[in-house]
Amino acid sequence: MLELAFVRGHLDLVRQKMRERGLADDLLNDFEALDRDRRKFLLEAETLKARRNQVSEQIAALKKQGRDAAALIAEMRQVGDRIAELDRQAKDYDERLRQVLERIPNLPHESVPVGKSAADNREVRRWGEPRPFDFEPKAHWDLGPALGLLDFERATKIAGARFAVYRGVGARMERALANFMLDIHTREHGYTEILPPFIVNSASLYGTGQLPKFASDLFKLEGTDYWLIPTAEVPVTNLYREEVVEAEQLPMKFCAWTACFRSEAGSYGKETRGIIRQHQFQKVELVKYALPEKSYEELESLTRDAEVILQRLNLPYRVVVLCTADLGFGSAKTYDLEVWLPSSREYKEISSCSNLEAFQARRANLRFRRGGKGKTEFLHTLNGSGLAVGRTWLAIVENYQQADGSVVIPEALRPYLDGLARIEPGPPPA
Repeated sequence: MLELAFVRGHLDLVRQKMRERGLADDLLNDFEALDRDRRKFLLEAETLKARRNQVSEQIAALKKQGRDAAALIAEMRQVGDRIAELDRQAKDYDERLRQVLERIPNLPHESVPVGKSAADNREVRRWGEPRPFDFEPKAHWDLGPALGLLDFERATKIAGARFAVYRGVGARMERALANFMLDIHTREHGYTEILPPFIVNSASLYGTGQLPKFASDLFKLEGTDYWLIPTAEVPVTNLYREEVVEAEQLPMKFCAWTACFRSEAGSYGKETRGIIRQHQFQKVELVKYALPEKSYEELESLTRDAEVILQRLNLPYRVVVLCTADLGFGSAKTYDLEVWLPSSREYKEISSCSNLEAFQARRANLRFRRGGKGKTEFLHTLNGSGLAVGRTWLAIVENYQQADGSVVIPEALRPYLDGLARIEPGPPPA
């Protein structure tokens, strides 16, 4: 959430940044109108309070002289009632202003390219070359069932559309990938592993910006204040909510494997096929708390940490910086890692690495103190997938498929699968 005083004092700048995001002026027009009316209430209240103070002295003087002050006292009762009403209205407008602020997205960083759609995202670099196939590569939703790795029909029976059952080696590979990612991030990149609750309260979702704006994308447990997490970003970012940490502790680096649950309201098209976009999926998340002056250095290193996973698995990918129109609600700058999928002959997002600056910290009241004393400041939060496990799984299956229908296991992953080097076609599962 942006700071009220900042929006009030830099309305033209905020309006320009919102237009760069492709947003209309409605929210800021509402903010300006509410703020203008609120100022009128406050000005009238201050004028009446000054009048009351002045008349109170007159009343005291009249009483001291033994003269009648009843008329002035009656007048001041009316003034007091009006002041109380103005204060109530000002508080009501404060709440309405807060609700408008909740809906204003973060300001794009100056380095973010201005664009009108995802087509204006800018490629930063590529790693690896897509493998040439001497046969027509299959999609993972065909390969997985054929190899007995995925079962969509039974998943639909027990849950519904856009779920999957992983079977046998398919399930083991999902688990192996999560362990592989966590080991690299904790042993080599210096992250502390967290196993958080998969259920959070509304305050946590408010802190990271999912509530109230994105409630329709979430799963709520009926009759409770509990929600299934859409990503480990939510519980991990909220670990220190309403707390003050010392500057010497920063950066704080966490990684977490969790299941993620998203209703994906409004998502249609080809991405609903297979395991690219599901209601439940697994992900290893990277989260950082950083000093404001260091947060963009931390964004670069977080992005590189996520890239290492793809490099170790020898999966071709590219890095793109999102343009203003494609930025997430809370992000000031985002890099997407996109892995190559041979079946569709395109790069597909497998990680988004973002600097939220103080946007989440202000909502969650996440602060730090320099030198153990003095004024506290809002820290900066960053997060990124390191990586989405299911999308890494399908990228391996598609990129490492062979003409005979088998799938080669990347060398880096084999120790996590007891040395298994290849998934061979076999009889279909019962």
